[in-house]
Amino acid sequence: MPLKKIVKELFIVLHEFISSIVFALPRFKLLNPIKRIYLLMHGAKPGKSITYYPGIKINPARNIVIGDNVDLAWGVLITTGGGVSIGARTLVGYNTMILSANHVIPKDKGKIFSSGHEKKEIVIENDVWIGAGCIILPGIKIGEGSVIAAGSVVTKDVPSFAIVGGVPAKIIKYRE
Repeated sequence: MPLKKIVKELFIVLHEFISSIVFALPRFKLLNPIKRIYLLMHGAKPGKSITYYPGIKINPARNIVIGDNVDLAWGVLITTGGGVSIGARTLVGYNTMILSANHVIPKDKGKIFSSGHEKKEIVIENDVWIGAGCIILPGIKIGEGSVIAAGSVVTKDVPSFAIVGGVPAKIIKYRE
């Protein structure tokens, strides 16, 4: 194996290791600056007063904007290859996945392993509540004030002040 490839793989492993340590820290308010500085060093734009529960993963820690007073619960996974914007005062529930990149399904029965990735921006506007265990797919926009029911898979844009749920998520009603 060429030295350049070994160094690259070691860098990736070291980055993943440090990230897992930083985001394993408890959600104690005095430790939040460490998590914020880590994100800033990697090109992220975190707001103020973000609650980072232990066990979240943001990879890579760039192409992400997080508004003020956001709550990221235990086990949240965010992939930022396509870009992610999370508005202010948003709650993201336990074990939710926000996936701005996904594998491509190849045409004509081609090989899946080498088919590449699709990267599309995810925009979550202000005052959104995403319940536990949700999956937000690439290219989705979730409108202001929306609620995503626990366990939902969001495959289409969500209008402002809508309450959606299910697999795939559908509008249940609008907030009044």
